[in-house]
Amino acid sequence: MKKKDPFEFARRLVKALAAQFGSSCEVVLHDLTGGDLDHTIIAIENGHISGRALGDGPSRIALEAIHDAKETHTDRLSYLTKTRDGKILKSSTVFLRDDSGRAIGILAINNDITLTVAGEQALHSYNTSIQDTKEPEQISTNVADLLDQLIGQSIRLIGKPATLMDKSEKIRAIRFLDDAGAFLITKSGPKVCQVFGISKYTLYSYLDEARQSSEPAQPEGED
Repeated sequence: MKKKDPFEFARRLVKALAAQFGSSCEVVLHDLTGGDLDHTIIAIENGHISGRALGDGPSRIALEAIHDAKETHTDRLSYLTKTRDGKILKSSTVFLRDDSGRAIGILAINNDITLTVAGEQALHSYNTSIQDTKEPEQISTNVADLLDQLIGQSIRLIGKPATLMDKSEKIRAIRFLDDAGAFLITKSGPKVCQVFGISKYTLYSYLDEARQSSEPAQPEGED
């Protein structure tokens, strides 16, 4: 008997949502079970919005879910993201789960609201429902870009250049990267060592200290 595709319905839903909402709505399906961080997208419609295509890599949310599959990740609805070329998107992320409750996939809906944000007053009420008022997260098109983005966020978290950080600040930044799943990305270690001016041995030492620390890696309320 042919094994049932756990994403069969989700693949159909991707096409249905894109057809319903038109070319300004990107719909993406990530497979979190494949183990290949470079190729998590198994279905996508209207990929011209973010510049992604079938076979591209994960978003930050997908990476975090892969990093800790046992974590009870919650759906995120109506928050802001942005593309590399500056489009503002209204996004929703829904986790797909197996019978045990483990996250196996992500269905993401990204609606391009650039024009409405810029001044479409007739659609003002549509935009006011957005729950997340922080700086929009950038959507990455590959894992190398995602790693650069996470490193940049870790540096902004501390509030000073990596070259000026003391040991405790570097440990806090590295814990943020670890919590986000950055070290699942191939060759992330050498890149982090280069940015923070530390050796491979020091990185492992800082990681051990970070994982033993009870201090939050990021300010309360930050994703």
